[in-house]
Amino acid sequence: MKPKDEGKIAEIYAATLALVKEQGLAGITMSMIAKKAGFATGTVYIYFANKEELLVKLFDKCIDDYTNNYFAGYNPADPFKVAFHTIWMNMLRYSIEHFDEQVFIEQCFHSPFISDETRKETKDRLMPWRELIERGKKEKLIKQHDASWIMLFVRGGVKDLVKHCTYHQLKITTEFKEAMFEMCWDGIKD
Repeated sequence: MKPKDEGKIAEIYAATLALVKEQGLAGITMSMIAKKAGFATGTVYIYFANKEELLVKLFDKCIDDYTNNYFAGYNPADPFKVAFHTIWMNMLRYSIEHFDEQVFIEQCFHSPFISDETRKETKDRLMPWRELIERGKKEKLIKQHDASWIMLFVRGGVKDLVKHCTYHQLKITTEFKEAMFEMCWDGIKD
């Protein structure tokens, strides 16, 4: 049996991400994905049995990339604000550089294609961030709200910031990033 071509899989994934951004998750078909990737529809079926399998595998890949990037350079032993800054900047950088993936993750997470078990596993991958938030609460550096609400507040702000800047083609400078971080910090600090 001939091994699967990882390059073709990457092209299928890229086509899927672009189509989801353009048309939404429900509006795409395997034939649309094939056409966008420049392949015959049968070629896509060599790699994925159906749309659901394709979406689940792409979701897993995107979540792996996303969570690995979340914690790049993160040291849980750093002072709280330094560690929080690292994660926040990683979140922002990844969301800017991988906007299509962010759109895809958001749509998939709330779709019937992703199981409750996968949703839980996704949340579990973010446990170091949750632990950091709990540490900040324990050290009385941030508000004493449930960690999930703090994480939602922070992540929501980053997502909306990136969406707004992307759709309005606004430049995100280093100074702007730091100013946005300080606004976020002001929103959670105790």
